[in-house]
Parts: sequence; structure tokens; C-alpha cells
Amino acid sequence: MQEVKVDNKLFEEIEGPAYIIEEDLLRRNLSLIKSVAERADVQIILAFKAFALWKTFPIFREYISATTASSLCEARLAFEEFKSPAHTFSPAYTDYEIDEIARCSSHLTFNSLSQFNRYGLRALQTNKSLSLGLRVNPEYSEVGTDLYNPCAPGTRFGVMADNLPETLPPHLEGFHCHCHCESGADVFERTLIHIEEKFARWFPQLKWMNFGGGHLMTRKDYDVERLIRILQGFKNRYPWLKVILEPGSAFAWQTGPLVSQVVDIVENKGITTAILNVSFTCHMPDCLEMPYMPEVRGAKVADDNSTSGYRYRLGGNSCLSGDFMGDWIFDHELKVGERVIFEDMIHYTTVKTNMFNGISHPSICFLHSNGDLELLRQFGYDDYKNRMD
Repeated sequence: MQEVKVDNKLFEEIEGPAYIIEEDLLRRNLSLIKSVAERADVQIILAFKAFALWKTFPIFREYISATTASSLCEARLAFEEFKSPAHTFSPAYTDYEIDEIARCSSHLTFNSLSQFNRYGLRALQTNKSLSLGLRVNPEYSEVGTDLYNPCAPGTRFGVMADNLPETLPPHLEGFHCHCHCESGADVFERTLIHIEEKFARWFPQLKWMNFGGGHLMTRKDYDVERLIRILQGFKNRYPWLKVILEPGSAFAWQTGPLVSQVVDIVENKGITTAILNVSFTCHMPDCLEMPYMPEVRGAKVADDNSTSGYRYRLGGNSCLSGDFMGDWIFDHELKVGERVIFEDMIHYTTVKTNMFNGISHPSICFLHSNGDLELLRQFGYDDYKNRMD
């Protein structure tokens, strides 16, 4: 992993914790994604659900041309700030939002035939250039955590093949199939077998196929060449279909850390906790939801055999009893004021953070290639208060 370049002098300009995005690392990911899209002759677009820091969009527009939205706010962000209409999917559209969503979209995908029948023609009347799609469910996914598995039994996502008519409704031009989460190319290859078995007989009636997100092509061990071969093979079998991928994590994967500070050290029943000025439930919610142990710079996750070093549980500063993770081994005794750096904390964290307890929110910073650290956003009392209006 390439480490953040921020040194102490640069960071001292900012009081409190901060997410720090590195331009060089972001461009590295964008370059790889653009290369895959060009070599495989597919479109790869940014999913806002994982990354939506609009002040970085000028950089993104150098590499990609579109984004994907899951709500009216995301669709507006695409249209107004990314300067291109969104590929939009929502589990359910509403009467009071569908028209504005349609105006801000180029592609509009429905989760059910009933939603398609209710809003499809209305959306086309609002925006005649829209391309309408339907989410389908191949009933197969290798996502191990049900919280993130869109194909889990009883899922609310997508239409099963058994429920599709042989002749698709008029104006339906594409299928959307999302069933991955930070998955490898091998998973996509196995999943594609099920997708084609279930839905290939409808492909002659379509213009495009969206394979959703979860294709973590910027991960170090991802088999990019295999992904390209898979996509090229699919294109050879169905040359009339435009293929779309919409990863989120892949764009912001390992592009920067969350930098925090130790504010207290407490001990209870032999467990020593370093309390930080960040919160897992507020600022790193996936750690608790998935759950997973984030990487901490200069420390390693403790196990039952850990005997050397200094062992700490890391605790957040909210009043939630479970706002902690542990245990880590450090090679030195932690001190109040010392920085604790959580690696790879840009994707999903920056879009899922909240102000529970009114806890001070980390600033958002951007480290330019020339070494300048720019403060993109600093949060304060008014941000918390206005959420309660």
C-alpha cells in the first residue's frame, strides 16, 4: 500500500481529525479504470453510493463521462456537478420525485415490473431521450455478508427470470444486474454463467446490459486481464449490447486515510482502550456493519498469541457502548495527542458518515500532486444544527 504523503507540518494546519484524499492515488485508479473500459470496449461509470465528493469531479471527468445515482439527490449531483445525466436506479420511485429524477437521468432502471408499468411512460414523457431498464436477479451471488448480498433469499432487489414475460414491455431497453461486493474477476466469471443461463434469451430484445458494481479492479491482487477477457467474450457473444459497469469502491480504493488523535487512555478489567476523536459508528460505519477490522498504520491486529508490544482497543468518542474495535498491537506506548491513522478510509465512509451525538465531524482534505494540502470542507456547529431543522 502506498502511504499518504502528509507530514506533521502539513497536518498541523488543520485542527482535529480529517479524511485525506491523495490526487496521485486517485489518478492511479482512474487511469486503470479508463484503460479497462477502452480495452474491453465497455463503459465504466462512478457509483455515487461509494464516493460523491463533488469537488473532485473535474479530475474524474478527465477519465470517465458518466455516473450512477440511486436517489433524487444523487441524480441532481450528477446532472448539476458532474455535468452529465445519471444512470439512475432506485428500489422504488415516488410520485413526488419521479419527474425530477427523469429530467436528471440518461438511463432509468426500475426494480420491478409494477414500478416500470407505473412510471415508465411518465418518465419518457418528461425526458424523451431516456433509456429505460429493469433490474433482474440471477439468484446467485458469492457475497458472504447478507447485509451486502442483493441476491440473498427473500431479497427485495430485481425481477426473477420466472417472472419475466417472453416479450418484454415496449420501451424497455436494458437489464441491470448487481450481485457483487468488492469481488474479483473470478467471481464475475462464475456469476456471468448464471446471468446468461437465466436471462440470455431476452438479450436480443435489449440495447444494453449493466453489470452493476462490486468489481474491485483497482485492488492489488485483482486479475484485470481476466476481467477484460470476460468482458470481451461477452461482447463477442452479444455484439449489439452496450456493456456498463458501475463500481464505486474501485474508484476510491486506497486513495487516502482517516487521521485521528488519541484523546484519552482508559483501563478496565485488563483491557486498555485508546479513546480517539473519531467514531466508528459515525465516521467508519462499515467497520461495525460488515464488520471488518480496518488497517491501522504502524499497528497490527492482535490475536490470542500476541504477547509482545503494546495492546490497545481503539474506542470511538460517541456514547454508543459498542463504538469500539480491538485489539491492535503497537510497538510503543500510545500517548494523548498522538495520531492514529486508519488506512483506506475514503470509499463509502465519506458518504455514510453521520453526526450522531453531534460529534465533531472530520474535515475533508485533498493532497495535490505538488504536495499542497487543500482543505475542501471543515464542519462545525451549523452543520449539525441545520440537520435538525
